[in-house]
Amino acid sequence: MSEELGKIEKPLVEEFKKGRKLYFVPLIYCKREPPAEYLEIFNKYWNQVENQMSELELKLGKADKIYHELIPVGGEDGIKAIKELNDKSYQVIKNRLDKGAQLEATEQGELLTEFMDWSKCLLTGLQNQKIFDKIYDFYAEASKKRNEHIAKQIDETLRADEIGVLFMREGHQVQFPSDIQILYVAPPALNEIERWFRDRMVESQEE
Repeated sequence: MSEELGKIEKPLVEEFKKGRKLYFVPLIYCKREPPAEYLEIFNKYWNQVENQMSELELKLGKADKIYHELIPVGGEDGIKAIKELNDKSYQVIKNRLDKGAQLEATEQGELLTEFMDWSKCLLTGLQNQKIFDKIYDFYAEASKKRNEHIAKQIDETLRADEIGVLFMREGHQVQFPSDIQILYVAPPALNEIERWFRDRMVESQEE
């Protein structure tokens, strides 16, 4: 079962309180020295994530477990890695950790580096179709194994009636266990960010 936060109706709250739940937060990054317009939307997005997460926790319960893409370790080492990777998701996570949540390792290190290396290969501008097809096959296999590991890691660490929070980019192909209810955190600024990127793409094509 998957619902957007803003669409959870009061009669359904009791239903959502039963069983394992996973709050899914679309992970948005920001490059160094971004355009001021994007930075404003980016900051707005993460403020709205915090507000919606707090509202969701009041209705359904606080987070027990935290998961974050690209992080193969838990504990203090994982927290430090998140802070270096994305300070905004770190702030949201820290607020949950301060209330007793636990950061779990989400990725498996070797699978993650294999996936990232094949991704980089595909971005090098390969000219030979045969080589491209072979590398894509390797990439697809690594992506499949990575997604399976993430799903398995969540399944094995999220206990009965616990609530987890997953920070991950949209477009993933992770197949979550069927008994976990997925609640999608979708702040209004997410649409603004997507529109901003579409507009930049159109401008680039016109040039």
